[in-house]
Amino acid sequence: MLLTNNYIPMRDLLPINGTFEMMELPYKADALGIISDTTLGFHHGKHLKAYVDNLNRLLPDSGLENMPISEVIRKSTGGLFNNAGQVLNHVMYFEQFGLEHHEPSNRMAQKLTKDFGSVEAFRKEFEQKGTTLFGSGWVWLSTDADGHMVITQETNANTPLGRGLTPLMTFDVWEHAYYLDYQNRRADYLNALWQVVDWQVVESRLD
Repeated sequence: MLLTNNYIPMRDLLPINGTFEMMELPYKADALGIISDTTLGFHHGKHLKAYVDNLNRLLPDSGLENMPISEVIRKSTGGLFNNAGQVLNHVMYFEQFGLEHHEPSNRMAQKLTKDFGSVEAFRKEFEQKGTTLFGSGWVWLSTDADGHMVITQETNANTPLGRGLTPLMTFDVWEHAYYLDYQNRRADYLNALWQVVDWQVVESRLD
């Protein structure tokens, strides 16, 4: 893995011949239960695909061709930044869900307890930050340069990379992520997501 300034221990997205590929879901669209296959069909199949297509359309002659997506995000502005950010955000969001490992490992639980008081206190703060984020965006769990875990609210296509943080987990609070299933009940959606978080995936982003 790559990164210029500070090393980010996460799975970066690399273009193939200057083009980013559309990710495959690591589970069937109807497997999660608390997110419907209809929502995933639109969210993954329409929204993410549009961001990938727009990113690939904007990359030529940008000077950022063949760079990993984290570098595109750091070095771009406007539409290129927005689409690159949304591709990374969505890939990390979709990949963190699964049918197993729905509780943090002892290692992860200890880290969360150290910085938030308990796993339950972390979940409560994470949900509160997601519920109170005004408008569209993301709530993130990340680590800072000293290894401390922090929760941030990121609006629109912003990512924790802009703060020099290592992103670990995110809940999408754009309305297209939940409105077909939960309407205006964003808090219920956020609370339900814990049932499908694959903590093994989240923990792998620490290494």
